[in-house]
Amino acid sequence: MRILITNDDGINAPGLAALERIAHELAGPEGEVWTVAPAFEQSGVAHCISYTHPTMIAQMGERRFAAEGSPADCVLAGLHDVLRDSPPDLVLSGVNRGNNSAENALYSGTLGGALEGALQGLLSIALSQYLGPDTRDLENPFEAAEAHGAEVLRRIIAADPGAGDGYRLFYNVNFPPVPASHVAGTRVVPQGIRQGTRFAVEPHLSPSGRRFLWVRGGDQRAAASAGSDADVNLQGYVSVTPMRADLTAHDALAALGDAFS
Repeated sequence: MRILITNDDGINAPGLAALERIAHELAGPEGEVWTVAPAFEQSGVAHCISYTHPTMIAQMGERRFAAEGSPADCVLAGLHDVLRDSPPDLVLSGVNRGNNSAENALYSGTLGGALEGALQGLLSIALSQYLGPDTRDLENPFEAAEAHGAEVLRRIIAADPGAGDGYRLFYNVNFPPVPASHVAGTRVVPQGIRQGTRFAVEPHLSPSGRRFLWVRGGDQRAAASAGSDADVNLQGYVSVTPMRADLTAHDALAALGDAFS
């Protein structure tokens, strides 16, 4: 198996090193793992692509490249430049430092990389590690992802229906904020929404008196819709959520159509 990996925390992020180990376990001794990751952190860029300026790419080692762009840029670079003559079988993005459950999924550069892989017709999976009080003092805060990641990926690969005529499925995997030995299992669940918490901005003054705004997230332990990704993560479960790029609110089509008939 040939695997292309990327992330949004940057080429030197410890979560990317964790994903490299997961990918090598999955690929096996005869497989290949190729890395094309952002040269600098790209958290929160979602599915952004560098459409109006070029992306510099540099080889950092064997099968390892850094690109000055977003995770989606890195996937494009991997597929159409680095691996243009030998496409991968699988695209993995992560392991993100922090969860991409619930509303976080909409902002996530980690998911943006997996989404681009799916739009290119490839099986693509995003992996993120929920952090919290129970992971704060761990020597390896990604240990839940590393211990359970390869097996979760094998099960997704076995169950994936493949590419059809519409938007291809991709998958959002979030590991719970607990040590590896405390993971309760895996649940296939929908994306949720945390109640009463949203992204916001917080103003600060620089030493020179200039006013700046910092974006800050909401409470990551706020109650989420029952049986959703963030809800089961806080119960100690790995969440697996199948996703598509189709943003249509299909349940609203008929009523809106009636308003224009």
